[in-house]
Amino acid sequence: MINEPTVERTEGSAPPNPADRPVAAEGRRPPRGAPRPDRPKRRDVNGWVILDKGVGMTSTHAVAVVKRAFNAKKAGHAGTLDPLASGILPIALGEATKTVPFVMDGRKAYVFTVTWGIETDTDDAEGRPVATSEARPTREAVEAALPTFIGAIEQVPPRYSAIKIAGERAYDLARDGEEVVLVARPVQIDHLAVVEHSPERTVIEAACGKGTYVRAIARDLGRLLGCYGHVSALRRTRVGPFTEADSCQVAALEEAGPDGNAGHLHPVETALDAVPSVPVSRDMALRLMRGQPVILRGRDAPVEGKAFATCGGILVAVGDVERGELVPHRVFHLGGTANRPA
Repeated sequence: MINEPTVERTEGSAPPNPADRPVAAEGRRPPRGAPRPDRPKRRDVNGWVILDKGVGMTSTHAVAVVKRAFNAKKAGHAGTLDPLASGILPIALGEATKTVPFVMDGRKAYVFTVTWGIETDTDDAEGRPVATSEARPTREAVEAALPTFIGAIEQVPPRYSAIKIAGERAYDLARDGEEVVLVARPVQIDHLAVVEHSPERTVIEAACGKGTYVRAIARDLGRLLGCYGHVSALRRTRVGPFTEADSCQVAALEEAGPDGNAGHLHPVETALDAVPSVPVSRDMALRLMRGQPVILRGRDAPVEGKAFATCGGILVAVGDVERGELVPHRVFHLGGTANRPA
């Protein structure tokens, strides 16, 4: 199941478990006040790690693994990828967590497999069958149906989704046996194409915007073709500016260790690739760091919209340009002259 929920963060470390304290040789716990074994000190690590998540791992677990691999103080992810899915999971460390919304709002790309003949209550292979058919579509029929789902369309999310109904998650209500009725929402699907086809299943690639459910595409496509269908495999290949070429796997991170993982860390501002950049002076940077707007000058300065400011090549703030002024909404503490007092 693929959702587009809010960011999950894991900050700090869990409180110590008494059962984890060292035990004396004769089997007794050490006396009160005895020194405990040293724990690695968490570090200030800032940047993006683009994890190629494997099947079977939750997004929350993936964040914990990356955080441990870098020994980082703070981490979060941009867009949940469920255990049955694999592929790109952008994980923000430190100051990069402030740029998570820009990544989550970006375009996404997937390659997914639709297995024909069965619709499930979850619209994927985890669910129980709710409708079946002996009919199977031809490749030509699938290709002829895909344009129906391209463009700005209305899509009904899966019953098992993170959407809230009266304050409760839809998947929690569905698991409790309650009737879940979700209304259609506008989504943008830019591209759908058949990659492979056989009588039993079809592999499709997709490019879409925030809030699109691939499971719903498979469900609705199966209904339109009169044969039913569900997602049996899914891989995310792009999230915002990040692609498979930027990614790394858990094994590589664990092998390199905290001191050898710098090559897997992308700069914080990579998340802002679609946002105009403006250089500012040291004095302007100090104003932005205090949350104060600054007037942008120069013929290349943006007039309206989002923008981020740099000083000496270091990210300082991101905000909105209003009537020629940059109003900061997020400020960054990444070191350099911009962060030192006058």
